Amino acid sequence: MDSALDSALDSALDSALDSLDAAGFLQIWQHFDVEDKGYIEGKELDTFFQHMLEKLGMKSGELTEDTIRRLKERFTSAYDTSADGRLQIQELATMMLPEEENFLLLFRRETPLDNSVEFMRIWRNYDTDSSGYISDIELKGFLQDLFLQHKKSITPEKLEEYTVTMMKMFDKNRDGRLDLNDLARILALKENFLLKFKMDACSQEDRKRDFEKIFAHYDVSKTGALEGPEVDGFVKDMMELVKSSISGTDLDKFKKALMGHCDINGDGKIQKNELALCLGLKLS
Repeated sequence: MDSALDSALDSALDSALDSLDAAGFLQIWQHFDVEDKGYIEGKELDTFFQHMLEKLGMKSGELTEDTIRRLKERFTSAYDTSADGRLQIQELATMMLPEEENFLLLFRRETPLDNSVEFMRIWRNYDTDSSGYISDIELKGFLQDLFLQHKKSITPEKLEEYTVTMMKMFDKNRDGRLDLNDLARILALKENFLLKFKMDACSQEDRKRDFEKIFAHYDVSKTGALEGPEVDGFVKDMMELVKSSISGTDLDKFKKALMGHCDINGDGKIQKNELALCLGLKLS
């Protein structure tokens, strides 16, 4: 390919990418990354780039094998450091989107939560009317605070656009509000901690050892008692062992029942020995 054609192709690619925003990028990405792995690999790459350029309005005459190859080389040579043919979502977002557009995508992947306690602290903070859901107004407050925390300015118009975009992308049942599972996807909450344990399939000593690990995980404040979001986080993970999708209302009902059963001294907390008794354990 001579330099004139080279330059024309680069110009066509740049022009197409100029029209890409966060919403469009997420839609194209999720079309291919259906398992939400955070990367695309192998033969999917050619199809991904072709689909992306079609969505961005590149003319059919410009959409040749050379165009796809050149676009693929542009990104894989720059970012595929492991040489395994994979492209991470944050790599493409960084390369393709202006900073203000890729910010939310990067937040989702760079700050995953590994504890349901912190997740529930965020949930309680933004479910301001305690409805068990995050409304569009509450989501807007969450996003606004997110920008403030990262010292980034945003116009009211852009904040509204981001709110609508996030609601469209993560409100899976299209009811105009986010439930616990929706927010967990936005915040990239890691796997349920309790899945690591099989409390009914081991000896009493094994169960005691596992209980110590479990209690330490949820006792984030290290007070020897679970309270507030610590109880919320434990309840959320417990419920999700038997029910894949739960609402904030479901969680509140189960929490009330658990507190009634386990909070023996009535102090509004679950002491370590109280939880052990609830789970049929005697701590020495």
